[in-house]
Amino acid sequence: MKGLFVTGTDTDCGKTRVALALIGALRARGLRVAPFKPVAAGARRTPEGPRNADAEALIRAAGGDWPYAEVNPYCFEPAVAPHLAAAEAGVEIALPGILDAAHALSQRADLLLVEGAGGWRVPLGPELDMQGLALALDLPVVLVVGLRLGCINHALLSAQAVRASGASLAGWIGSVLAPDMPRLQDNLRTLRQLLPAPCLGVLPHLPDGETGGACLDTAFVTGG
Repeated sequence: MKGLFVTGTDTDCGKTRVALALIGALRARGLRVAPFKPVAAGARRTPEGPRNADAEALIRAAGGDWPYAEVNPYCFEPAVAPHLAAAEAGVEIALPGILDAAHALSQRADLLLVEGAGGWRVPLGPELDMQGLALALDLPVVLVVGLRLGCINHALLSAQAVRASGASLAGWIGSVLAPDMPRLQDNLRTLRQLLPAPCLGVLPHLPDGETGGACLDTAFVTGG
């Protein structure tokens, strides 16, 4: 498979915003992008089953013609840690089904864009976490750094964990969570100096409906 795995420094750091922007930027380059949100916790009930808003947004951004069950094979209603939601539902999050869905999607696209849940080491069950899922998919990792107080420590620890796992850290993207963050540019300068991967862009704080894909560098994916 060819694609990217988007992880983040924490929950609500901007992974979905960045994933949407990446999908838009890659589609602008003429690529067909398959969206993939393997695990989602936090959904509403529908006649077709639980539906997660982030997974639905990824499907819309990628053109809308992607089966929800393949894009988001594990979807839980409670907005809690995935392993807790799975245990409450009596479900085991298992790699074979996730890999089958990933391969099915990738066969109909130029590139698979995967958005993780939470951070890099979020548990998915007794013997599986987000790191193990990412390693099984074997895709380059893009780290989303939520720009807020504490982001430098979170970013450095997350990058260290990604690289120590053996995964390829393709780069990082800053996600501005509040436009009035104190010392924003100083924090960005420090992150550029200390993180062991290139900065692929900084996604500004944008109004709803704007993705900011033009702010991101996708040349490393397309080769130019």
